Amino acid sequence: MYDALVIGGGPAGLQAALTLGRMHRPTLLLDSGSYRNAAAEAVHNLVTGDGRPPKELRTDAVAELTAYEAVELREVAATVVRRREDGTFVADLEDGSQVAARTVVLATGVRDVMPDVPGFTEQWGRTVHVCPFCHGHELAGRRVAVEGGTAAAHLVAIFEPIAARVEVVPTVTAVEMTDAGLRVTTTSGEVVVDGLFTHPDVVQAAPFADQLGLELRESGCIAIDVNGNTSVRGVLAAGDAAHVADMEMPVQSVLAAAYAGQVAAASALGLLVLPVVERVEAGAVS
Repeated sequence: MYDALVIGGGPAGLQAALTLGRMHRPTLLLDSGSYRNAAAEAVHNLVTGDGRPPKELRTDAVAELTAYEAVELREVAATVVRRREDGTFVADLEDGSQVAARTVVLATGVRDVMPDVPGFTEQWGRTVHVCPFCHGHELAGRRVAVEGGTAAAHLVAIFEPIAARVEVVPTVTAVEMTDAGLRVTTTSGEVVVDGLFTHPDVVQAAPFADQLGLELRESGCIAIDVNGNTSVRGVLAAGDAAHVADMEMPVQSVLAAAYAGQVAAASALGLLVLPVVERVEAGAVS
């Protein structure tokens, strides 16, 4: 039995596995090979990693994990995770095998739901974006469109010192890359810009929150406290899939995910060492 089962090979899961490995805790990291930022050509707003391809960062992280004998990495997806009566967990894997662990760290992320808009999926992560911190600087001095919504005014204010021109457009019905730029067709006409910022709906990328009966917030993300604890003891969550109550919305970035993975791993360790701590405090261990 593993001390920790980390599900998800993105920044949150990789950091969680690294933290647990450094504490010599037998840890299994499951990586399905599916990543939210797969369409992005580069990661931005990440100290020491600004502008690097996501795949390159993952490769380096996996190489670092190999230095820790306590960490095992399997490139396979989990299909079902269950909590047993004794408080431990068991997971069924896509390859037909089964693993057990004392704690679980869910770092499975969310999935962006692509709208039924021609060209949207093809341009997603290239000229169609969601995060100005990740892709705003690359549009400096260029034309930007913001799809109308609750965050539109905020985005316009953010882009004021960055873009040469920023305009709010109504509902987008099609996007197409042309020689002149990105043609954005809306319910009121067309504009040609260099980048479009919008906010598609997101859903949990994995079914484990439902399977384990975890509480969700209105955002659709797993409810956690500041230490990454979910509503089920022994289950931690980190990264894009999780949402702390004090935050108006989930903080979804590579750096924030890695931080959350470290915090969740430390909390998992706290649960693992609790029996020893209690014995020491009771004077049962010299």
